[in-house]
Amino acid sequence: MSSKELLFYDEYEHFYEMADRSSAFKSFCRDAFGEDFSQDGFSDIRQINRIIDHIPKGRDVHILDIGCGNGKMLGYLQKKTEAYIHGFDYSVNAINTAKKLYKTNADFRQGIIGDIEYPSEQFDVITSMDSMYFAPDMERFLLQAMKWLKKDGVMFVCYQEGDVMPKTDNMNTTVLARALQKNSIRYEAKDITKETYDLLKRKRETALSYRKDFEDEGNTEWFDLLMIQTDCVTEPYEMFAGKMARYIYVIRKLNGFK
Repeated sequence: MSSKELLFYDEYEHFYEMADRSSAFKSFCRDAFGEDFSQDGFSDIRQINRIIDHIPKGRDVHILDIGCGNGKMLGYLQKKTEAYIHGFDYSVNAINTAKKLYKTNADFRQGIIGDIEYPSEQFDVITSMDSMYFAPDMERFLLQAMKWLKKDGVMFVCYQEGDVMPKTDNMNTTVLARALQKNSIRYEAKDITKETYDLLKRKRETALSYRKDFEDEGNTEWFDLLMIQTDCVTEPYEMFAGKMARYIYVIRKLNGFK
């Protein structure tokens, strides 16, 4: 698959170039999300700290992040747990930054969901923060990722509906949930739609406070994009929830999974 066929490829190359050099964007992320992970979406420190509960204690723990961006979230998890960190992303700019930032017990690769491969039973935890949508075949990639997990491993997925993926009835009717059910894979799900609405309101308010900083850097286009991304929270929550939803899935690889 060529880069031109990949979802939002050119936009993300440009985004990670900006994220690497913009002081305004780094400060915006810290204030809006609690930490600067170069977030383009919805993952704040509250969501990311939930991952830590699923990371085993020990010296030989390995975490893989699907669509890792510039690796800053993995760097944070490594600092908290001392785990080995692994990540892949289709953005060359993102992976170049990750390799520059994290060199100890770290493996970052440029690769595409559905094409990249890892050994079976390599990872204790696999994370996917708004990246499963990029799989050309959700069920096929889910089964591939499950093979990468060690026995009793956990896959932690943050999953949004209403933008890239169509809105369905609830957390058990999403494309991901149906793939899990079809393959008898155990999962727990939590609806964080209200939490996301509140986060997006904070994201919008924070962006407005940094408007001049973005303009002074010549990054007005990114301020404008933040306004577009958060325009949905200018309406009441009930209207927002009728169009959008966000869920966390904790997927477990139990003994017997092939």
